[in-house]
Amino acid sequence: MTPADAARLDAADPLAFARERFDLPDGVIYLDGNSLGALSRATPERMARAVRNEWGERLIASWNEAGWVDLPQRLGERIGRLVGAERGSVVVADSTSVNVFKLAASALRQNTPRRVILAEADDFPTDVYVLQGLGRLTGAELRLVARDAIEPALTEEVAVVVLTHVHFRTGAIHDMARLSARAASVGALSVWDLSHSAGALQVRLDADGADFAVGCGYKYLNGGPGAPAFLYVAARHQSAFQNPLSGWFGHAEPFAFAQDYAPVAGAARGLAGTPPILSMIALEQGLATFDGVDMAAARAKAMRLTQLFLDLALDRCGGFDLQAACPLDPAARGAQVSLRHPRGFAIVQALIADGVVGDFRGPDVLRFGFAPLYVGYADVVEAVGRLHRVLTEERWRDPRFSIRAAVT
Repeated sequence: MTPADAARLDAADPLAFARERFDLPDGVIYLDGNSLGALSRATPERMARAVRNEWGERLIASWNEAGWVDLPQRLGERIGRLVGAERGSVVVADSTSVNVFKLAASALRQNTPRRVILAEADDFPTDVYVLQGLGRLTGAELRLVARDAIEPALTEEVAVVVLTHVHFRTGAIHDMARLSARAASVGALSVWDLSHSAGALQVRLDADGADFAVGCGYKYLNGGPGAPAFLYVAARHQSAFQNPLSGWFGHAEPFAFAQDYAPVAGAARGLAGTPPILSMIALEQGLATFDGVDMAAARAKAMRLTQLFLDLALDRCGGFDLQAACPLDPAARGAQVSLRHPRGFAIVQALIADGVVGDFRGPDVLRFGFAPLYVGYADVVEAVGRLHRVLTEERWRDPRFSIRAAVT
């Protein structure tokens, strides 16, 4: 694969139009969209208008005039189209962690008298922390099992299983349809974390039988740092869903100011307090970058990008103790490549200094995300060339790039 070959692939890319929707720094190859998505070109002006005109001039009238009041539902419909959910099943609210708590708590209550929460031991730590807290609060038992033990651990004791669809460190994908069906066969409910899936994979929540799901707004959805998250409640569960954080925006008549709580219909009962409007406006611009994007095409491109990067990296840099830490089959991994090296942290820092932005996950994993809307084939070829240069010239030996230097 030569630079000319890569340029031809980029020229023929059916998603090439989407790259122009992003404001990417010159000279930087950004492979960290699985941690923080790139800035939409439309976001700064839209945010300025929201602050200057909607808030500054129209003040409180903008709740109705500018449509602030129903932003959680409107954005939920946009996300629903990306994750295969029917209308009314997705709402934007709070953070991923808060939504994990809401959905797992509701599933636990719905499945009384069962008291077991099942999760993957090596899952994203904050999800496990939330479930540990839920267990302490309710007296439920949290069972953490290895990835290959999840299916046999789904027994009739389990009330709810909480799983991340794409593993944050390795990029390995769980079979959502199979595990959701397995959970249903024993009467358990499933909660799926789509933080590394939404916007990068072709997710089919309804078709794959998911019961509940959460996801992140600031990774592949490009909503900005700390963007609000979303939650999904399958239509068959919406009448039974009980938000443990029942707040006024989840009320059927929030401005009636009634004494008692009466939940609104649909997933919108997952709302609690007043939504963060400016953050939601930024997320709306991030979601607009998906207008006209076929998620099947996005998934196909991400698989080609990751395979090209992995093949080139192992071919050109395999002699430097670099090993794959992700599935070799592109269909079995998300839109990321994970590599393993004993000096992984220093190598990532040296790469960032050379204009290739990836990230590091302990103990030794170099992680690269390939957002299909703005990463191209030429980026991949150039990124591997810079990786080879960093390794060949041993730039990672620079004391600035040691973990000790980073923490002190």
